Amino acid sequence: MLRFLSHQKDKGKAPAAARRTGSDAATTVPIYPDDGEVRGLCNLYSPEPTTSTHIRDLADVLLELRKITDEQYARLRRESIGRPGADPTAWLLKEGLVGANDILEAKAKINGLDFRRLTPEEVDKATFQKLELDFIRRSSIVPLRVEGNILIVATSEPTNIFGLEDVRRQTGMEVRAHVCPPEDITALCDTFHAEPAGECVLDDIISDMTDVEVVQDKEDGGEDLEQMAGQSPIIKFVNYLISNAVREGASDIHIEPKEKETKVRYRIDGVLFETTQAPPKMHPAIVSRIKIMANLDISERRLPQDGKVSAMVGGRAIDLRISILPTNHGEKTVIRILDSKSITRGLNHVGMEPDICQVFQEQVALPHGILLVTGPTGSGKSTTLYSALGEMDGQRLNISTVEDPVEYELASCNQVQVNEKTGLTFAAALRSLLRQDPDIIMVGEIRDNETARIAVQAALTGHLVLSTLHTNDAATSVTRLVNIGIEPYLIAASLNAAVAQRLVRRVCSKCKEPYKIPDHMRKYFEKTGVKGSEVVRGVGCDACRGSGYVGRAGIFELLVIDDRFRDMIHTDTSVSNMRRAFRQSGRDTLFDDGIKKIRQGVTTIEEVLRVTEMYGKNENEEFTENLN
Repeated sequence: MLRFLSHQKDKGKAPAAARRTGSDAATTVPIYPDDGEVRGLCNLYSPEPTTSTHIRDLADVLLELRKITDEQYARLRRESIGRPGADPTAWLLKEGLVGANDILEAKAKINGLDFRRLTPEEVDKATFQKLELDFIRRSSIVPLRVEGNILIVATSEPTNIFGLEDVRRQTGMEVRAHVCPPEDITALCDTFHAEPAGECVLDDIISDMTDVEVVQDKEDGGEDLEQMAGQSPIIKFVNYLISNAVREGASDIHIEPKEKETKVRYRIDGVLFETTQAPPKMHPAIVSRIKIMANLDISERRLPQDGKVSAMVGGRAIDLRISILPTNHGEKTVIRILDSKSITRGLNHVGMEPDICQVFQEQVALPHGILLVTGPTGSGKSTTLYSALGEMDGQRLNISTVEDPVEYELASCNQVQVNEKTGLTFAAALRSLLRQDPDIIMVGEIRDNETARIAVQAALTGHLVLSTLHTNDAATSVTRLVNIGIEPYLIAASLNAAVAQRLVRRVCSKCKEPYKIPDHMRKYFEKTGVKGSEVVRGVGCDACRGSGYVGRAGIFELLVIDDRFRDMIHTDTSVSNMRRAFRQSGRDTLFDDGIKKIRQGVTTIEEVLRVTEMYGKNENEEFTENLN
């Protein structure tokens, strides 16, 4: 540019290079011509010719592997012009020119991985069990064998780096991957489906544990216990108990110290089953391992402790609630398993009959008032409330909960964990929530007068309050609120409805068979409207562990507080009066709803009586006596 300006200033003069003489003059090329015309801008800027960089893709690899011909490769290139990001192999698959495994082999080579076919004989069974079957099917990653500290896996999705990272995190091992067809993984899962972690594996773990000694009598034995709890057999044993409990569908794990053994029991479908035993000398180390997982004090063995653990089991998040209680033979440990998968099914799947479900949904849709769910511990009250909250519009409504503990996390809610040590009680949290402009408030449990009074005030000031109460049936929830100290006129003004529920075990579908009613019981079944052809039972099989039951269903009774009930609350709130009024309303009791489940083949009369005879003993006394 500087030379160009100089030429304009000295127009008409020949450049110095052009005036040179001699040999220099003969070889020097003039920068500007003598005619004064401005030319030669190409000497100032000469753009480089544009070139396209070709990135090696599936088409190139397929050609290298001789899966396609040169003509097919050329056609792929022509069709990919002007279509960046398009799959160049789609038409090959469509025309049947290559197979899906050919494409997968090419993808493996691009990612620097080996492609191979798998057979069950190549898979180590113990290594296969390092991952849950559900996770293997979902992620398409199957463990094959262990080489040193490296876990060899096969996957049908070579670009799934997040899945491989998840495997590394679950196993604590480095991961090396091969690529195989998806049908090979499916075949392996089907082969090993009936072969979960067996007794032989557990026996091997326990035999390894017997080599370690623990001195329990020393007061300063905490260091030894911590070292012991970190040893591999202990970790394997505790991991086995938890993963096996999740696989079996257990809600609780009971680890109980006895004089001659440590007994482990699972609560499955509300009933405890003994699963295994461990040497008694290993019990302190097992408990210490669980304490370390829950960040509890392993040196404290004389006081109860509570904690929680978040874990990944089979690729899904599981919350564990830990409770440790000193007993005469050691510390009894109970692990409650909270799986959010169990509460995402909605109200239509909790077991309510259609008429009850419709009325319950109407109550949930009301703008204000109190809706109570009652029943003993473990009757499914929280699941019902969470299912109701899950169906609400969290985008339009401000939904808040106060719980102890927060059992399941819901994205649509603001959940508060009660902490009485810091002064965050149910009452204190409720007071704060009322200043947070809430629409819906869920209180984990109404326990005392202060919490109940604030809940009533919230309902009277335009909020919908959902909560639980420990009563035997729906009608006595009114009496319980009066006993807590709430005035009847406040209850009549704020309470919308109360639902009582129980859980009965479902008859196993694999061993279900018709049940012939004995003659001495037939007339009692006829009074309930149940026909002999409708009664079934499970005879027991491997699928139900010989119990005849798999899974649970709810039975419900729903009390809606109408004007007649409100008048009655003002005059007489006794248990007998409330129950009499509920029966006169014509709604089904828990026992009536249980009879419907019997007629539908869902459960048995023994199950219905087991969960209802305590509250309705007078009602069903004659029936129960003849059944027994």
